[in-house]
Amino acid sequence: MMNSFRVRLTLIIISLIGLSVLAAGLFMAKSFKDSQLDSLQDSMVREMKMIAASSVWESGEPEKLFSYFTEEARKIKLITGERVTFIQNDGTVLGDSDHDPHTMENHEQRIEVKQARKSGVGRDIRRSETTEANLMYVAIPWSIDDSQSGIIRLAMNLSQVEASIRQLWLVLLAGLLILFIITAAISYRIALGLTRPIEQISRVAKRIENLDYHARVSIKSSDEIGELGHSINAMAESLTNQLRRIRQNETQLESVLDNMINGIVMIDHNGIVALMNRRAEEVLGVPASSLTGRHYTEAKQRAQFIRFIEEGLESRTPRHDEISIHYPEERLLELNLVPVFQGREEFGGVLLVLQDVSAIRRLERMRSEFVANVSHELKTPIAAVKGFAETLLGGAVNDPETARSFLQIIYDESERLNRLIGDILELSKVESRRIPLQFSPIELSSFAAKTLEVLQSEAERKQITLEVKVEDGLYMEADEDRLRQVVLNLLSNGINYTPEGGRVSLVIEPAQSEAARQAALGGSTDPIGDDCDLMRFRISDTGIGIPRKDLPRIFERFYRVDKARSRSSGGTGLGLSIVKHLIELHEGTITVESTVGAGSTFVFELPIVQGMI
Repeated sequence: MMNSFRVRLTLIIISLIGLSVLAAGLFMAKSFKDSQLDSLQDSMVREMKMIAASSVWESGEPEKLFSYFTEEARKIKLITGERVTFIQNDGTVLGDSDHDPHTMENHEQRIEVKQARKSGVGRDIRRSETTEANLMYVAIPWSIDDSQSGIIRLAMNLSQVEASIRQLWLVLLAGLLILFIITAAISYRIALGLTRPIEQISRVAKRIENLDYHARVSIKSSDEIGELGHSINAMAESLTNQLRRIRQNETQLESVLDNMINGIVMIDHNGIVALMNRRAEEVLGVPASSLTGRHYTEAKQRAQFIRFIEEGLESRTPRHDEISIHYPEERLLELNLVPVFQGREEFGGVLLVLQDVSAIRRLERMRSEFVANVSHELKTPIAAVKGFAETLLGGAVNDPETARSFLQIIYDESERLNRLIGDILELSKVESRRIPLQFSPIELSSFAAKTLEVLQSEAERKQITLEVKVEDGLYMEADEDRLRQVVLNLLSNGINYTPEGGRVSLVIEPAQSEAARQAALGGSTDPIGDDCDLMRFRISDTGIGIPRKDLPRIFERFYRVDKARSRSSGGTGLGLSIVKHLIELHEGTITVESTVGAGSTFVFELPIVQGMI
């Protein structure tokens, strides 16, 4: 495209110069011709004046005059080499050097004759039928007196003048051709100098149009094209800065939207989903790619959600509601809808904020259940104490045996109440992480021995065998008191739920985490890949076991598999919940396996060094 423009510009320049030179040539040729003719005319006029001065205009009989003037004309031609004609005032040819005057027609209406009579000199150029050449006729009046006058006319062949003019034209055309060639080269050079910067600017403009804002024009001139190039560069720089700011704002907006804890969905006035962040995908269980750019009604299995949006688009007012969805899992969502207006009146759509309040509602329910369970658990021993105290006050105190029995029950219930309150306070501190753990190295062999000593008497009463298996020299970092509390709780549960003659065992051994195993398989030289990074505690019993349906809930507060047996054994229902929280404070995990009638096995793993995992 730019090459064709360059060719057109070159042709325009050549044409303008060519037309100018051609016009100048035509003017020069015409001027040369007119100058030549005028010079010939002047020469011929001078010759005719000399003829008039040296000749005598005779008068008399016509035949005598024809002979005289014909002879004179022929004499003069021999001297001048030009055709000479004598013409009477009435146009009659009296003599001619080339033709018989008798055969020649009247010349009164000839142009040169008429001009000679009028202005003193007449000139005309005509083609001779005889010689087939162009002749120039020049005539002047010849007057002796009023009775004797006429016209002298000379005729000259213009072949030499025409040959000179043709030679001039040849030179002019040759010069014009050479000039055209030189002009073409210069014009192309000029056009190239003009179009090359424009072509570069055009390429840069197309690159900018294709979003390549790093393109720049490298023109260094200070003319108008240079200014245009500088303007293009300034525009590209401005676009680059604006695009950088836009991308930065988009990145910040995307980062904010993707990291918001609430789901955001923007829907335009036509019901088309324009924006949907990552949290909204997770809450609704629908990928953004399947909804963005589509109508909100394509959110399948979301009838309440669709109805809520539909009502918001119709009312165009802020709305708030809570709905339940059941796919991909059951959730309780808090929805806040805000209409969006562009300007003051143009409705642009709605902005929907989704918050998953399932966990909040679950915590509220757990809090209510916890208060109810605490109230129930506290009410039972308090009611027993109150009842037996009233009985004693009613007169049973006078019976020593009955009084002693009732006082023992009151004491046991108060002890149970004390343990319950203590466990509630302990659980509250553990859950709120208000317990500062005192980490220190623990030698596990002596730790296990001291722990079993605490439970030895209780186990002997039920004839239960306590077994321990731990290698000497094993160490780990933990809070010794809290770790002993965890192990004692699990071993005590094992003793309580194991029939007489059973067995409860404690096994402590090193283990590897999944990261350590992967590092070891990959041939890592990291120390974590060579050594074990966990300590595994396994507490097993041969007791009554736990039904499979109860296994997921045994770490919940106040949850009991066998409520009657738990109360008879003095349990509060908070022990396993405290155990789980203490293990989590140590960055550990706990699992349980159990078979009804065969016993249970609790396994928890703690980091050997805190902060290592």
